Amino acid sequence: MSSPKILITGANGQIGRVLTEELRKMYGQNAVLATDITKLDATNDPFEFLDILNKQRLKEIVEDHHITEIYHLAAILSANGEWNPAKTWNINLNGLLAILDLARDKELDKVFFPSTIAVFGTTTPRINTAQDVPLLPSTVYGMSKATGELWCNYYFNKYGVDVRSLRYPGIVGWQSLPAGGTTDYAVEIYHAALTEGHYECFLDENTRLPMMYMSDAIKATIDLMHADKEKIRIRYGYNLAAMSFTPAEIAAEIRRHIAEFKISYKPDFRQEIAASWTESIDDSNARNDWGWSPQFDLPAMTVDMLHHLKPMLQK
Repeated sequence: MSSPKILITGANGQIGRVLTEELRKMYGQNAVLATDITKLDATNDPFEFLDILNKQRLKEIVEDHHITEIYHLAAILSANGEWNPAKTWNINLNGLLAILDLARDKELDKVFFPSTIAVFGTTTPRINTAQDVPLLPSTVYGMSKATGELWCNYYFNKYGVDVRSLRYPGIVGWQSLPAGGTTDYAVEIYHAALTEGHYECFLDENTRLPMMYMSDAIKATIDLMHADKEKIRIRYGYNLAAMSFTPAEIAAEIRRHIAEFKISYKPDFRQEIAASWTESIDDSNARNDWGWSPQFDLPAMTVDMLHHLKPMLQK
């Protein structure tokens, strides 16, 4: 089988930057085309400007670059999405439908669609949440992702599109500061610990949420896309888990390395969003179907975050 030619939408996002770099290490720089509505710098190359709602431009890029796989990461996240619900719905859902239509019409090999724990809501059991539970998301972001899951399942069953999906928990990484997510505090807190010695958290100290280190999120994404098609039983978003913790617990872990670090709490509108989500995830289907296993827990993640951030922030 020839090497894939990969298109990544939303390549400048928190996950997109790291995934682009990792896939280029695997397949070569020119095998992975980064796209977004803005260009960061030359490290993006090869790069194409792309508004995901511009179907004609999307089609041209896929044809011009002979794309065989798409990782569709372009989306507006949970907190930012609440400021403009109609725009969030339009981009998150219609952008996905444009990708799925193209994958069907061009008979692309594979599509990756990131779902999220934001699909869960008040009807979902909060502890060890099973794969198949009632979904009643409280944000337009969660609504768009829950609906996107159904469309992915539909395009697989109706048209045979090999679409694969993960329900990401909160993602923590040192590579960039995220923007617009309810779990962003878990990245911001490390930056604040090293630069200010204090962090004011926008969630309550006992708000427990599922989280994952960026290295594990990238590993899970690539492992899923590399798995044999016959092993992928779930097309609407595999539950995915690594660890769950509260702001108080992550602060305590940071104090093991930075004893003088302090944290205060000032919950805002994101607290209500977080309170509607689950606390822990049952990802046994992913473990059994294609061998998922995380490598980082909270202590290991904290060591690695501080190791990478300290020299970056001291420049």
